[in-house]
Amino acid sequence: MDVTRVPVETATRGPGGATNAYLLGSDSGILIDPAARTDDLDEAVDATSVDHVAVTHHHPDHVGAVAEYATVCDATLWARAGRADAFERATGVAPDHRFRPGDRIETSDGHVELVDTPGHAQEHVAFTWDRGAVVGDLAVAAGSVVVGAPEGDMRAYLTSLRRLRAHGFESIYPGHGPVIDDPDATLARLIDHRLDRERTVRRAVAEGARTVDEVLDGAYDKDLTGVRDLARATVRAHLQKLAVEGDLDFDGERAQL
Repeated sequence: MDVTRVPVETATRGPGGATNAYLLGSDSGILIDPAARTDDLDEAVDATSVDHVAVTHHHPDHVGAVAEYATVCDATLWARAGRADAFERATGVAPDHRFRPGDRIETSDGHVELVDTPGHAQEHVAFTWDRGAVVGDLAVAAGSVVVGAPEGDMRAYLTSLRRLRAHGFESIYPGHGPVIDDPDATLARLIDHRLDRERTVRRAVAEGARTVDEVLDGAYDKDLTGVRDLARATVRAHLQKLAVEGDLDFDGERAQL
């Protein structure tokens, strides 16, 4: 599969301050996650034939130029089945077609299969082929992905990481930062990171933390200036997972073993 990655500057808190747009297919292809219209992305689009436009999920830093490129390219616009209304609210335009996990979109270089990867967002999907996948905010080469309640689901996120790891891809293409050429190691690292954080959250509760902020202070041993809101949402998602699994009680405000 011919893959073109075009970093697009956006108002994102992701690595590097840019969102990666991708073009799959050397001729008749798919444009994924056009966050904004830029000269670089225009040049990449002009160099191929874009027949389809789609997104990994509906967050603002991934959808800003969806409507514009669908019009410019006269392309078919795709949305996750069951999420078309949310897609239209996010992009300002209704989709032409809806896909479900397992559906395929044809390109000049072969088909791309849609894989369900919820967790960071409920509607999150990956676009996969035999050797690779565009994975949106499922993974990053360095650091970690925000999985924050109420939208984020930590149990689903860990399942999605394991699902992608089982494919054995040679490369994966994230929504932020560089291409990941060691998918197995990176996905394993992200799984281990989340499980390590889960242990610190549970330990904080075991040591007497009750409110989300108390758990946050007990679970993190680093400066959270500028990201405390994201860390708080992540702690809440961990508490919800632990509660669902029967490991502790959490009513949305207070936790206890």
